[in-house]
Amino acid sequence: MNRNEMKIEFGSDPRNESFARVVVASFMTRTNPTLEEVADVKTAVSEAVTNSIIHGYGQKEGTIEIRAYIEERKLYIEITDYGCGIEDVEKAMEPMFTTGKDGRSGMGFSFMEAFMDELTVESEPGKGTTGKMAKKIGAG
Repeated sequence: MNRNEMKIEFGSDPRNESFARVVVASFMTRTNPTLEEVADVKTAVSEAVTNSIIHGYGQKEGTIEIRAYIEERKLYIEITDYGCGIEDVEKAMEPMFTTGKDGRSGMGFSFMEAFMDELTVESEPGKGTTGKMAKKIGAG
């Protein structure tokens, strides 16, 4: 089995969202992805990290971890925060649902589902949230 893995952690500063996107995009280049596949992954990572920053931590500082690995031609990404967690994951994943008061659309999980092949969200109130995504590279 041909597996390559990486793990990074960074602060929940909104300026780190672009850093996270670029790191994962760079990591996946060894699979020779199309520009569309890279754009899809960058969008999904951006949404997940933004969720962690805004909803997981709010105004508090915290740590976000990204673990990614490639097996065969499939990219797996796990993005974890140790923030407030989600009371009702199923409800939170509904399009347009948001707990934010800042006018955001509530489409983060919907975008992640649209741009990736798989998405699962695990969360425990008071402990944090992990979003797990996967995308087959070169699926055509």
